[in-house]
Amino acid sequence: MALNAEAIPPSSNPAFAQFPSRRSVVHSTDGIIACTQPLAARCGLRVLQQGGNAADAAVAVAAGLNMTEPCSTGIGGDMFCLYYDAKTKKVSAMNGSGRAGAGCSLETIRKDLGLKEGQDGAIPLDSVHAVTVPGAAAGWVDTVGSFGSGKLSLEQILAPAIELGEKGFPVSEITAASWKRGESSLRGASPNYAELLKSDSSSPDGDRAPDPGELFHNPNLSATFRALATEGKAGFYSGRVGEALVKVLADRGGRLTAEDLSNHANLGTEHVSPIALTFNGQNAGKSYSADKSHAVKLWEHPPNGQGIVALMALGILESLESSGTIPAFKPEDHNTAPYLHAVIEALRIAFSDASWFVADPNVVRVPTAELLSPSYHATRAALVDPARATTNAEGNAASFINSNYTGFGSAIVPAGCGFTLQNRAANFSLDASHPNVLAPGKRPYHTIIPALTTNASDDSLHSVLG
Repeated sequence: MALNAEAIPPSSNPAFAQFPSRRSVVHSTDGIIACTQPLAARCGLRVLQQGGNAADAAVAVAAGLNMTEPCSTGIGGDMFCLYYDAKTKKVSAMNGSGRAGAGCSLETIRKDLGLKEGQDGAIPLDSVHAVTVPGAAAGWVDTVGSFGSGKLSLEQILAPAIELGEKGFPVSEITAASWKRGESSLRGASPNYAELLKSDSSSPDGDRAPDPGELFHNPNLSATFRALATEGKAGFYSGRVGEALVKVLADRGGRLTAEDLSNHANLGTEHVSPIALTFNGQNAGKSYSADKSHAVKLWEHPPNGQGIVALMALGILESLESSGTIPAFKPEDHNTAPYLHAVIEALRIAFSDASWFVADPNVVRVPTAELLSPSYHATRAALVDPARATTNAEGNAASFINSNYTGFGSAIVPAGCGFTLQNRAANFSLDASHPNVLAPGKRPYHTIIPALTTNASDDSLHSVLG
């Protein structure tokens, strides 16, 4: 499917072409994958070549990233997804974030952490209580079930990543550095740390983080993927994997139970309505043509995700421009002091508001509509002092983010499973008066921000980001 002209760079003589550091824009008629690992991208490309669509490819890439970059993402984490259907020109969203366990009350966790009544505190990033039920596994299954092509089974979609784990893959330089930084966390988090280290008889205890270019094998993670592929959600949230997950947490004083896992599997990934803001400021799109509206519509995942921050910041910037506080910046103004000041102030205010308002909307009311209203943006813009300081051949797209949160997350490895568990519950507040306060069955504030933009004039796809 040909892209809308407004999605294609217009210049026939791009300025960057003259520089030695130049890189050409990637063009394709059969699909494009953008991620941090070429081997993971290849997982998605194989799925596209076999007849899969953007949603199928997104899950294949997520699995490939888990295998090649376990120090940032994985099946033990959470996921959010935005999906654009080119036929209907509709954007859909799925919330694959996990919930706190039924036994994780504020009082219980504060007591476990040794916090006295009235004492400020937070859940440490390396605490067993930072682990919520992993939502990624259910999210992968439900993404394929809801948006997939129907041409490929989950076994076929996960096969490229499974192959990487069984045959081994070369570790990239940046990943090797991150792996090395996280090695001490792995060693201290659980007795199963060696599953994510490389055997080396010359190391003090026989294991170490892999070096750049070395082959790393992870057959245990391949087995976990295979269980999910053949058994569906039950292959992760119950049976061998589920039991190992509950045991490793219980051994460390955690309070997640088999019932918590089962409950998440039964609830599934939540279909939610995406949120959006039409941005008319800063001459949006005017370089493309002069005969139609150039506004772009930015789509984000709703709270408990923090994607609303981007929409609020854009609204504040547009209000600043409308009031004459800032100009319509020219390309040469990029990264000048006035430009950076405007962006920083808009984001500072948006993040500040989100830190209070963003929480699980199934538990507390989140005033999303009010936070996205022009009148609200105008009141927040008044605080700014300007002087102080993935697509496929059918045209479908998926912005899919899967994350452990920080590095290896909690770095806790369930025995024989080959992955670490995330630490998203560290984002809960332990202040009883805060909307994002920890509560049983509640989802924490999330930093994952998948995003899409569409052309406001005809709802065609403009870009995919996150």
